[in-house]
Amino acid sequence: MHTSNDTAAAILPLVGGPANVTSVAHCMTRLRLGLADRSLVDEEALRALPGVLGVVSDDTYQIVLGPGVVARVTPEFEALVTAARTRADDLADRGAAMREARRARNATPLKLALRRLANIFVPLIPALIGCGVLAGCNGLLVNLGLLPGVTPALSAVASAFMALIAVFVGHNTAKEFGGTPVLGGAVAAVVVYPGVAKVTAFGVALAPGQGGVLGALAAALLGTCVEKWCRARVPATLDVLLTPTLTVLVAGLVTLYGLMYLAGEISTAIGTAANWLLATTGAFAGLVLGGLFLPLVMLGLHQALIPIHTTLISQQGYTVLLPVLAMAGAGQVGAALAVYVRLRHDTSLRTTIRSALPAGLLGVGEPLIYGVSLPLGRPFLTACAGGAAGGAFVGFFAMLGDRVGTTAIGPSGWALFPLLAGNRPLAVTAAIYAGGLLTGYAVGFAATYFLGFTGSSSARLNKAAAPPR
Repeated sequence: MHTSNDTAAAILPLVGGPANVTSVAHCMTRLRLGLADRSLVDEEALRALPGVLGVVSDDTYQIVLGPGVVARVTPEFEALVTAARTRADDLADRGAAMREARRARNATPLKLALRRLANIFVPLIPALIGCGVLAGCNGLLVNLGLLPGVTPALSAVASAFMALIAVFVGHNTAKEFGGTPVLGGAVAAVVVYPGVAKVTAFGVALAPGQGGVLGALAAALLGTCVEKWCRARVPATLDVLLTPTLTVLVAGLVTLYGLMYLAGEISTAIGTAANWLLATTGAFAGLVLGGLFLPLVMLGLHQALIPIHTTLISQQGYTVLLPVLAMAGAGQVGAALAVYVRLRHDTSLRTTIRSALPAGLLGVGEPLIYGVSLPLGRPFLTACAGGAAGGAFVGFFAMLGDRVGTTAIGPSGWALFPLLAGNRPLAVTAAIYAGGLLTGYAVGFAATYFLGFTGSSSARLNKAAAPPR
């Protein structure tokens, strides 16, 4: 004999489960259900259930149970739906709590600071890429003497963003730190305003753009602090007038008479240090930078390099660090190809490599890192060796005076070719970069093929993945 609970429990899966039930009600003879998706109902099985007298599909889905019975089944059915939803909510809450705990563990002051830096500069990358590609195309046209009537316009389109990048950095900085974005942009605009040439700070006339993105970042951060101080103290009736005025005035004057000069000195030091590093210790510096970049990406520490790249681009027209760091991706591609060859029976892993390899060639290395090399252990280290070799190759030519740079950040691998720039003709710059990529591929492949597996590990992995005979 079926109880009311048995009937309710039998009906629930046949109407699509608790997630498909949006409402529960009953009349004298029918259980009336609101369903999210009626295609999930197994109506034939439902009609065959003992105690179910019929089914009616109307504005609600109605299951005929008869007088008296429906009044006993409905609360049982509703209780089952509520209990299932509670369990699901509990699991969701537990999952959210675990994610929050993991986020809290990772929320060290350094990582939080780097995340904020990324939030300021990463939104600028699409414009950097677009303008960088246009700048490269324009340079090529100028060198070839083609379309002389078009190149001035193309130069203006490509250069305008970089001329005003400080304003965008200021806007994003204020937004990230809880200030009014347009006030951050207004204060940062002081850095690039041509009229600053009439201002003297520390006994030296300022130059428009002095301090670059670092000056804009500092100016907007100061402006945000001033704005928050004013919001807490200025009467509400005067807030709309006084707070923006004081924010722009105080932060603007401090930027002119202090921050621009200091940020300019720091920016100059960064450019000088980067050029000296590659010109003096290029091969060694490339070896270290190319070899360590994959671990930096995994730890999120690579974000600290974003303002350095942007400073070099705004100061020199290109960053000499990115082509060296891009070699890490080449080592990863070479390592993945070696894994593909060594583990010839691991169909699943080889499928992963085939699908992730095109992205890897274009500089998107995460699928290969997390799907291939890192889980295997040693291939991740040999991929770093490939990156180190490629970085040393590019760094060696920097020691010879051939600087390879890029006019934007973001892309890597083959996708970096349209953004290449340097102090030599484009063909020479591209050849050096291509040589670095090929070196990274070759060393990453060889190191992984010969050193990426222990004597028995590849045989064991192949045996485990081989189909049964």
